[in-house]
Amino acid sequence: MFICFPDHMMGNVEMKRSGRNLSTEKVYPMTEEGKAKLEQELEYLKTVRRKEVVERIKIARSFGDLSENSEYDSAKEEQAFVEGRIGTIESMIRNAKIIEENNSNVVTLGKTVVFKELPDGEEESYTIVGSAEADPFEGKISNDSPIAKSLIGKGVGEEVNVQTPGGEMQVKIISIK
Repeated sequence: MFICFPDHMMGNVEMKRSGRNLSTEKVYPMTEEGKAKLEQELEYLKTVRRKEVVERIKIARSFGDLSENSEYDSAKEEQAFVEGRIGTIESMIRNAKIIEENNSNVVTLGKTVVFKELPDGEEESYTIVGSAEADPFEGKISNDSPIAKSLIGKGVGEEVNVQTPGGEMQVKIISIK
């Protein structure tokens, strides 16, 4: 299994000096768990998927005329996707910035926050992570999301206005772990 993230979810940018040139590198804040998941995906892509795609290309070539061979075209497209994803993951791992644990009582990267939409919404719980490992279906939201941006730096009991694409909502922070 592998997860794809759109380019707009790929993190912050940091300037790095390499030799005499100053280059722009994206920085990917993430938890140790998130980095480990990326390393597993990279290993899978390199050792399993890459071989599967090469085998598909070999089989498709055996069908003859490559100019009208949809199996070959499809396999080559898949190969390009896999190689692109490998490059993206390698860059993310190389430029990972591990989120440090802190014991503060405010919402920060790596913390799980439980909040309730006011006046009478149900409690929701999300872990604030870097955009590279965001997965709302697993309760992990990007630090670049409107909700996270509004909650970061706030404490338990605070009421916060959150601007979302669907309009403004007010939430109250119940707990931070």
